[in-house]
Amino acid sequence: MLKIVSVSLGSSSRDSTKRAVFLDEDVELSRIGTDGDMNAAVQIIRDLDGQVDAIGLGGIDLYLCAGKRKYAIRDAKRLARAAKTTPIVDGSGLKLTLEPRQVHQLAESFEGPPLRGAKILLVSGVDRWGMAESLAQYAHEIIFGDLIFGLGIPMPLRSLPALLRVAAIMLPILTILPFKLLYPTGSKQKEHRPRHGEYLIWADWICGDFHYINRNLPPRLDGKVILTNTTTAEDQDRLRAAGLSYLITTTPVIEGRSFGMNVMEACLVALMRKRGDMPTPENYEVYLNKLNLKPNIMRLNQ
Repeated sequence: MLKIVSVSLGSSSRDSTKRAVFLDEDVELSRIGTDGDMNAAVQIIRDLDGQVDAIGLGGIDLYLCAGKRKYAIRDAKRLARAAKTTPIVDGSGLKLTLEPRQVHQLAESFEGPPLRGAKILLVSGVDRWGMAESLAQYAHEIIFGDLIFGLGIPMPLRSLPALLRVAAIMLPILTILPFKLLYPTGSKQKEHRPRHGEYLIWADWICGDFHYINRNLPPRLDGKVILTNTTTAEDQDRLRAAGLSYLITTTPVIEGRSFGMNVMEACLVALMRKRGDMPTPENYEVYLNKLNLKPNIMRLNQ
């Protein structure tokens, strides 16, 4: 059995271990949250190194992307260096390949509220550049909420060029700061502080990182669609109670929850290594075709 472990800076209350079968391989998928403790995460990765088939970095990205430029996050590089033998990934490989593919599928075949011509909110574009580019192709209006949800600056960015300009100025500085200043870690992931709910109310489609969405969730989301991942059964119940029409996750739902993109990328890398293949961009596409991963669509309300 292939063993995949996500070591997350997020809350340990979301920990889970599930089993699935991919390409006829039994796979165990686990998540270990460290409640925002960087030192604990480093130690867990060291302990897992050489003992599991692949490790995912949860609750943090190795890089933020804007166009063709990548900006390394200093705290994430420290975590990645803790693994000497076992491959460690953050999900960015699938964010640039699987997620755009799924956006195009939804634009063409989704039978709910149409993506094409919608008002779309992507809560953060620099951690999901592939999704940002693909959503921009279909939106009637689009808002990138990087400044709003990441920094608390109520300034919507309404085009990819605007997002690129802001990213070029701010990311070289932001990526060297302690990561907890940029993104909710540990118990902060469970906080509900709806300071920017008006942007979620404005949108027909609410897309991207679930912690940003959940933290700012308004009382009602009637008729809206959320495109995200890493949701639990409890999350789904909360969204259903808010009147959400559809919840779509870009990773499969396994025994009631979807895992993060880092977990699925770690699984993909482990499958490649088991078959003697290298984790190249070309092989990512080959294995994605083999797995035929499609968006998981849940209708929560009529």
